[in-house]
Amino acid sequence: MNDDNVIGTDHTPQPRLAGRGEKVRGWAMRIGGAVLALMLLYYPIGMMLVHSVDDDPELAIEVGEGQSKAVAVAAALIERETDVNRWTANDPFFLPAAALDNMPNYQQGIIYALSRFSIEMSDQIGRVRGSSQVDADLDSAAGRLKYPGTIWFFDFATSLAPTATSEQQYREARRALVTYNERLAKGDATFERRADNLQATLERISADLGSSSAVIDHHIDEGGFLIDFDADDIFYQTKGRIYAYYLLLAAFGDDFAQVINEKELGKAWVQMLGSLRRAAELDPLVVTNGDPDGQLLPSHLASQGFYLLRGRTQLKEIANILLK
Repeated sequence: MNDDNVIGTDHTPQPRLAGRGEKVRGWAMRIGGAVLALMLLYYPIGMMLVHSVDDDPELAIEVGEGQSKAVAVAAALIERETDVNRWTANDPFFLPAAALDNMPNYQQGIIYALSRFSIEMSDQIGRVRGSSQVDADLDSAAGRLKYPGTIWFFDFATSLAPTATSEQQYREARRALVTYNERLAKGDATFERRADNLQATLERISADLGSSSAVIDHHIDEGGFLIDFDADDIFYQTKGRIYAYYLLLAAFGDDFAQVINEKELGKAWVQMLGSLRRAAELDPLVVTNGDPDGQLLPSHLASQGFYLLRGRTQLKEIANILLK
């Protein structure tokens, strides 16, 4: 029998099959390497593209005749942080912004200040007296801005059903503020430009800044030194809060210009804004929580707290003058 016809004796195809297998494995390794590289780059590149701590002190807005500049500022800040810069505090783990830290804290600080402002608008400035009816748009804005900033499409802590996201609630709050300002221009809404209203609002803002300074003071005493993962959270939450208050109070300078001039508060108002602006503009590359009297590393929380307390003291001085 011819050996060439015996089954299993012809090994000629095997090298060809082995070569094909090596090519398949090679392509699989290349594809796997490419996927791994994309995964390693996905978060850092995505974080760099999304990250934005926007502390521009010159917020460009348009204010119509008869409208409140402070309300317009609040609406513009909400739009910027939800639609222009993109809201990041509620991003799930599979989005790169979920790994961000400073931007989400900064954005939530801004919204917190806007929530306090909206409450004061609905309780004080947006109605004639405390016994009069609360403005529906201001009440809606104040309620929606209290919504937690970390809610995505699902909140499994309360329900398995889809829910409204944080940015959806904030956009509705913005629409309510815009509607209020439009009604104000038509004479269908109230904005009481009285000294007692301004004084009460400044007292509330001063009290809120006082609570922020207490948080800073506690963390300086209890926090870490080189390794402190909470210092930057506190710094940027406070920074966002101060920044929003700075812009709102600068706008109040226009809304209550007559009261400020009558009480001769122009110089004091400018000094107060200067202190808050200085605090809002602090922008260290890395937030450190060293000893306030340390020689090597500064305490950025202490620096922030200094300007915060300076601005708060000036706010209280202005509020005291408004009482007279």
